[in-house]
Amino acid sequence: MTGAPSPWWDKERHKDRRPYLVARGRIVSAVRRYFHDRDFIEVECGALQVSPGNEAHLHAMRADVTGPDGTSAPFFLHTSPEFACKKLLAAGETRIFDLARVFRNRERGPLHASEFTMLEWYRAHEPYGQVMADAVALLSIAAQAEGCEWLAFEGRTCDPNRAPERLTVAEAFARHAGMDLLSTIDPAGAGNRDALAGLAVSAGVRVTDDDSWSDVFSRVLSAKVEPHLGLERATLLDEYPRAEAALARPCPHDPRVAERFELYACGVELANGFGELTDAGEQRRRFASEMTEKERVYGERYPIDEDFLAALDQMPPASGVALGLDRLVMLATNARRIDDVTWTPAP
Repeated sequence: MTGAPSPWWDKERHKDRRPYLVARGRIVSAVRRYFHDRDFIEVECGALQVSPGNEAHLHAMRADVTGPDGTSAPFFLHTSPEFACKKLLAAGETRIFDLARVFRNRERGPLHASEFTMLEWYRAHEPYGQVMADAVALLSIAAQAEGCEWLAFEGRTCDPNRAPERLTVAEAFARHAGMDLLSTIDPAGAGNRDALAGLAVSAGVRVTDDDSWSDVFSRVLSAKVEPHLGLERATLLDEYPRAEAALARPCPHDPRVAERFELYACGVELANGFGELTDAGEQRRRFASEMTEKERVYGERYPIDEDFLAALDQMPPASGVALGLDRLVMLATNARRIDDVTWTPAP
């Protein structure tokens, strides 16, 4: 019977972790150079926010703030710097990035931590495809900094210098699950739950009576699609259903889907990017819908940041990406857990 693992500050354990941590420093420096060389400004968004984000399945940490008079007000630690970054775009910034410490509840495991580093960047007045190219470039940037030829995780590998595969979510569902996903979405972007559930069951995916359309979508994505992504070369999974892209603008060629992509390597989701929605009215409707679903499933809802919606009306067309820096370091160093590449892991 083995005892509890030694604390991260144990000399021998730290000695084993230190090569990963030194590599992390090299990768962070290389990432900063990439953005500085392209005239980006590094920003530092505050972690305390009125709203932590309004996605149904993101869970925030509350942080009540007490003023000099002894009264307190409810705030949250941000789950990403997105709202603050977009306010900076409204203020006139055009190319920004943030290496942000972010906080999420209900997240713990080899690829998840309650506190982690999110690399987030935005390009105003630039196409959605350009931030995709940035995300792909960062794979080779990290590999070069570490001096490795392959990214790796749990025996799966990915060539960071090979051109990525790009496929739509609908194509991925057809290829890996044998499902016609778009047949379950109406022209306004709403999903037919029963239609998708029937397809999922036929594909061998378990569905429960209280699963929503989004729940079934996530089950199929996790069970049938994601294990095949980013093997040997990276995958850009593009054109998510609108119901799964609360902050992205609809695709001009098909209103059922949106300008949202995710970047995968070694079966691991590394980045999530959008052609950003700038219609404040539509954004309010989407936030309200997300919070209704959150209340249904978890019995709570988060406030809407009215200041963010006001800024959205002033924000220029833009595209942005959030990338899990710790995960990128893991794949470049062949680390087993996120704690291996974090200087002081969360308790």
